[in-house]
Amino acid sequence: MSNESKIKRVIVRPLKKWEDERGWLSEIWRTDEMEADHQPVMTYISVTKPSVARGPHEHVHQTDLFGFLGPSTFRLHLWDNRQDSETYGLHETFDVGADNPTVSIIPPGVVHGYKNIGEIDGTVVNCANKLYAGEGKKEEVDEIRHEADENSQFKIV
Repeated sequence: MSNESKIKRVIVRPLKKWEDERGWLSEIWRTDEMEADHQPVMTYISVTKPSVARGPHEHVHQTDLFGFLGPSTFRLHLWDNRQDSETYGLHETFDVGADNPTVSIIPPGVVHGYKNIGEIDGTVVNCANKLYAGEGKKEEVDEIRHEADENSQFKIV
């Protein structure tokens, strides 16, 4: 399975690992390697149990930068829902995590979600370019949630 996205402005790239006797280290993001409008302003970490999905949802303004580190494997789903995009309607999946540590940059209008397809808990880091619920958590959350809509075209199975 390739790690190159066909969806315009989506980046899915393997993490470069520097290993030694202590373990390994990897840079998730650097300001000198990304567009200014993708640069994170907050970071959170989540643990997802086996067979559990998060999403699908999309953002109107926010870009997400996910680091899929393991120790489990996730199936990342991406759908281009931007009507003005040349890749509108395209759906892609990537298996990422323990055997394929990966960073994905997902711009506004791209529906995304992932499922832990491994047998153990998995860790994901998200470095978003917008504050969740805005400054002081006083604004509306920038999410369009599709997972509760049984008629949604965006399904994670």
